[in-house]
Amino acid sequence: QYSLRQPLRPSQSSCICTEIRLHTGALYLVIMFVCSDVSDAEVSCVFMERCVLPCSFKIGNEIVIHWFNTKRDLHVHSFYYSRDQLGNQDQYYRNRTSLFKDQIRRGNASLQLTSVEVQDEGRYKCHTSTIKGNQESFVNLKVENRISCRSEGIYPEPQLSWSTSPPSNITFTNTTTVERTEQLLYNISSSLMLSAGVYDLLFICTISTRRNRRRTTLQRLCEYFNQTRRTADGT
Repeated sequence: QYSLRQPLRPSQSSCICTEIRLHTGALYLVIMFVCSDVSDAEVSCVFMERCVLPCSFKIGNEIVIHWFNTKRDLHVHSFYYSRDQLGNQDQYYRNRTSLFKDQIRRGNASLQLTSVEVQDEGRYKCHTSTIKGNQESFVNLKVENRISCRSEGIYPEPQLSWSTSPPSNITFTNTTTVERTEQLLYNISSSLMLSAGVYDLLFICTISTRRNRRRTTLQRLCEYFNQTRRTADGT
């Protein structure tokens, strides 16, 4: 008597897990092939900044690398014969992609994408090939709604605060860092995560010391379109 049980295959699985049961008289034999699922990598990119999509492979000769946008069925980047091959690259990605050439022979096929746009969101496939075999991995790219405020060469140590106009009771997540330079001056920067659906607000970043205060404002007109205005106030 034979019985075969085959679980449903996950959409992001690298293989099928199968259990086979074999009954022969008093002999009961179970043969099980257990394969672990390989999930997509998740990468969050900041609008209009650069972003890295990770991909690695087993080191070998005759390296071939292909990147595809599976959501939009676009050819993103190719590398073989020891150099970039961009003849089939979609125009949308022209002059926006690159690989880490000094790390390819160490198994790094990660893709760097510059000037990230909303349309870049989606699922990307990294296909690699060497004389040792082929590999595929997937990356889900998501564009963040984030704004940043930064100032350098300040003395004395500054403080940074965020506010909105008109005032809002919405809670925003922000991260602020202060660095002291060798010249004993200070660099300060902060990033603010914006909630989806929050528009028509004026976001105000204020950097102040005992001597003066500087302010920059950004108005969010829609999800990915902003207008920025900078002002400086004496105190």
